[in-house]
Amino acid sequence: MIETMIKRIAIIGPESSGKSELSRALAAKYETGWVPEYAREYLTGLGQPYSESDVIAIYRKQWDQECYALKFANNFLFIDTEFIIGKVWYEHVFNKKCEYFDFMINQNPYDFYLLTLPDLPWEADPLRENPGKGVYFFDWYKNILEQHNLPYSIISGSGDDRLQCAIKSIVQYFSVS
Repeated sequence: MIETMIKRIAIIGPESSGKSELSRALAAKYETGWVPEYAREYLTGLGQPYSESDVIAIYRKQWDQECYALKFANNFLFIDTEFIIGKVWYEHVFNKKCEYFDFMINQNPYDFYLLTLPDLPWEADPLRENPGKGVYFFDWYKNILEQHNLPYSIISGSGDDRLQCAIKSIVQYFSVS
């Protein structure tokens, strides 16, 4: 378990729900760092269909990058994807559980989760696999958060409204400005 004064905020939600843009904007607002989704970098350079071991390798590297970024964070660190997304991705694609993801969720809970509602238009890109399944994945993420009794807020709206919704949730949860 990570022991730090930095509050780690995970941004999770279905693909094409604005996680990366929101992570970047929150980091700018709070003058701190954010950890991009490593899967994009990994899969873009893979050159073949991904396997179970690739998904695990992606999340191990994601974790390494997060641990490194903590050294340079200022009060908050925003993480664009985390182990709940990895768990759901793995179980959805390979139709089986992976102890690694359950272990990491239980041992390294984030201080707060921002769960993005799939209320933005879905945008195709070569790495996205699930058009029309936003609500399905949103509900799955929400159920995991609730099963683990993890603190979260649902983020909705587009553009600046989405950012303001996230900021309001952070202010309320952490009693900060």
